[in-house]
Amino acid sequence: MSLLVRNLSEQLVELVRERILTGQVAADLPIRQDALAAELGVSKIPLREALARLEQEGLLRSQANRGFFVRSLSTEEAEEVYALRLKLEPATAARAAQSATDEERKLASDTLETLDRVTNEHGEGVGAFNRAFHLALLRPSRQAVTTNILERLHILSERYVRKHLEPLGRDERANEEHLQLFQAWLARDTDSVEELMRLHIVQTLEDLRRQLSPSR
Repeated sequence: MSLLVRNLSEQLVELVRERILTGQVAADLPIRQDALAAELGVSKIPLREALARLEQEGLLRSQANRGFFVRSLSTEEAEEVYALRLKLEPATAARAAQSATDEERKLASDTLETLDRVTNEHGEGVGAFNRAFHLALLRPSRQAVTTNILERLHILSERYVRKHLEPLGRDERANEEHLQLFQAWLARDTDSVEELMRLHIVQTLEDLRRQLSPSR
């Protein structure tokens, strides 16, 4: 696969990020930059730049003379990411519910419909559509800085979402929680939006604590 020159750096970041978030790159092995560069049809220089950006996003870590590694999932990181989401996301979603346009409300509806379908089919992309749905509920807040921070947090959350949905029945529960949240958001019921978003994040974190516990 070769890449267009349009914006090589951005394309590489998006391509490698997608492989990391979908679990195509193992966390315990160094990224084989020569092989990956050859596969993508680029030189190692722009690839290293993309990997450095993904390290800044928190998805990779680098080791001297060993290269880049995908960061392992950890309870500590989950606690930090979800605590920050709890501080920002419920109030931002409530604000967005008040100011969302008809077009933005339709986008959220269409995204939820796609998320439900992909989840029910157990298909690829559940994490990505989950992120897209949450961001569709947040962007109409018109709070650019806060939304940008939440976008980065959702990128870090995506692998944890995939982990969270592994046990049988979690996908049905997630679908129901999303539907209740969306209905409150459409109704511009800001108090319910805040509370439902808070519960959604808290319950996910509690599940992850059990799943990531060393005793398991």
